[in-house]
Amino acid sequence: MGGFHQKVWLITGTSSGFGKRLVASVLSRGDCVIATARNLEKLRAVFPAPERSRLHLLQLDISDSAELVQQRVKEALAVWGRIDVVVNNAGYGVKAVLEEGGALAALTQFQTNLFGVLNVTNAVLPHMRERRSGTVVILGSRSAWRAEVSPAGLYAASKAAVHAVGETYASELRPFGIRVLIVAPGAFRTEGVHAYPATINTHVPAYDDMRNAGMARFAGIAGHEKGDPAKAMELVVDVVKGEGRAAGREWPLWLVLGRDAYVDVRAKTQKLLATMDAWEDVATDLEFDCDQ
Repeated sequence: MGGFHQKVWLITGTSSGFGKRLVASVLSRGDCVIATARNLEKLRAVFPAPERSRLHLLQLDISDSAELVQQRVKEALAVWGRIDVVVNNAGYGVKAVLEEGGALAALTQFQTNLFGVLNVTNAVLPHMRERRSGTVVILGSRSAWRAEVSPAGLYAASKAAVHAVGETYASELRPFGIRVLIVAPGAFRTEGVHAYPATINTHVPAYDDMRNAGMARFAGIAGHEKGDPAKAMELVVDVVKGEGRAAGREWPLWLVLGRDAYVDVRAKTQKLLATMDAWEDVATDLEFDCDQ
């Protein structure tokens, strides 16, 4: 291993999208990467032989059982003897009208986007707690603030849940010197992000027009997003390493990425504050009377 400042990263979901760009960015800074994906052959095609001295490829399906995920993480730890940064990037987006997708669609969505993140993170944490050092990165989404956009409600719900989990991790892990970063990107031009067809477990014809319009809207965005995923991941590496554009800045629990994300998150928080202001007079005067 190289110098003291060289980090070992474990990154999930690296065969495409943000994960693929993040691996390239981390390697370009001189760090080591354990890159994982469900399909090892696909991973080998994405990352051919060069730079293998600092790149290790590992098969990992984060939707597998906690025991299997734990075994894979154990293999990852054996590569260089440590993991300094774990990046929970793997995920996907179910498209379903809630009445048509139901709890079954929610379960598959949460299995990857929430339970998978818990299993991967929890498998790495004993090692990080023992060393009293480490960084946990969670790829969330600005969709958590846009849950009204159908048919992406279950995806938004899974990201809102993983954001909440990230906040809890941050407070639980702080005493052990472990940092948490919740990344919330807007629309970036990554592969296949809108490729999934609608999930219909119970077809409700009344939603046909709404569903079709929603699916067409997502299909129309694909390939035309203004966000550059490589630039986004460069900033994530800057933040984790405390260099470049992050040099001298305070560690952020939240890293909202993209102009569109800033517009959407601000709009939702302002709407919430306005609603609270409008109802505060009647919704706060609800205590017991003094004599009770």
